[in-house]
Amino acid sequence: MPRHVREAAPDDLAAIRRLYAQLHPKDPQLADTAADEIFATILSTPGLQLHVLEDDGEVVATTYLNLIPNLTRGGAPYAVIENVVVDEGRRGSGLGKQLMAATLEAAWDAGCYKVMLMTGSQTPATHAFYRRCGFDPDEKQAYVQRPA
Repeated sequence: MPRHVREAAPDDLAAIRRLYAQLHPKDPQLADTAADEIFATILSTPGLQLHVLEDDGEVVATTYLNLIPNLTRGGAPYAVIENVVVDEGRRGSGLGKQLMAATLEAAWDAGCYKVMLMTGSQTPATHAFYRRCGFDPDEKQAYVQRPA
């Protein structure tokens, strides 16, 4: 089966969790019941979309698209992309670019006037990847706060 991108299905949780462990290896692991509940909430909530890229029937990459309703910009929503990860053994093969293009297309199809993402990565290759996908690092300034 050729590579293709689709929205995640209930059977994809284990593969997505495996990819997230590569993205954030120091994160505490969620209990299975908690992960099941959160995943079911994501899948059933309008405007939240987990996208996966399958290659030969195996989920090898994922993005998390959040479509956010908006009272400005003529009511056009905007989107935030989070948790972008390609299996570490398959990076550099074009999978990320294919997945990001499909994720952006889903945002444009939903009428979004912009899509934003932030990365905590300091790796130049990660920043170069996002620029190749069309993201402008100079258009907005992001600020982050976490609970004390």
